[in-house]
Amino acid sequence: MNPVDFATAWDHPPTRRVWNLLVVKDVAGLIGWLGVWIALLGISLETPDWAVWIFMPYWIYSPWRMLVQLSYIPTALRMRRILQSYPWQVLRDVPNGLTKKPEIQGNQLGWFEFPNPAQPEQQLPLVFAKHPRVTWWHRRIAPRAKPQLKAQIETVWFAGDPRMVGLIAAPTPSGAAPRRMMILSQRLRKAHDGGFTDWGVTPSDFEQARRAGFVPAADPLRKGGTPR
Repeated sequence: MNPVDFATAWDHPPTRRVWNLLVVKDVAGLIGWLGVWIALLGISLETPDWAVWIFMPYWIYSPWRMLVQLSYIPTALRMRRILQSYPWQVLRDVPNGLTKKPEIQGNQLGWFEFPNPAQPEQQLPLVFAKHPRVTWWHRRIAPRAKPQLKAQIETVWFAGDPRMVGLIAAPTPSGAAPRRMMILSQRLRKAHDGGFTDWGVTPSDFEQARRAGFVPAADPLRKGGTPR
């Protein structure tokens, strides 16, 4: 079942199964952290006062961990919007790295470069937007990563438009399904300046990106657009 044969990545059955499993794990993790917190609170009421100090590290750490777990759910919903808007592309030897690029604004937690759909000779970097779950990718794009780790991302699956937004995944060892899906963001200074026309963005491209959840910092079809 070739993923590129489907109109959108969401139409690919293994992709839907992977996304559904991801959401189940996210919800189960949130319930687990909350449930243990409540259970320990109940146990502390039935134990000597000194036992409370044993549970204290968990009570301090778990609220933050629950917030992180909760943030996975809207991220998963945004992933679904991208998967429903774009088809999978299976790409090999995609340039990537952890080095800082001066032309990129904001946090840089690693980047991948993809060809501009309107100008294939032009490469545009997309960056990982958030810390959670990016460690797996960092270990494989690090300059000193072991060859067996780098080999796991020699081929990547990409859904999106590198001029605006995208989602990257590594294939499973069998190549039948995606894994480690992560959202990538466009943070080049030119994008923030509203210079999308230089990249050949059309109204239909922009509308497709909007359906995928893309929200521009400025009018994408007019240079120097008024920030929103």
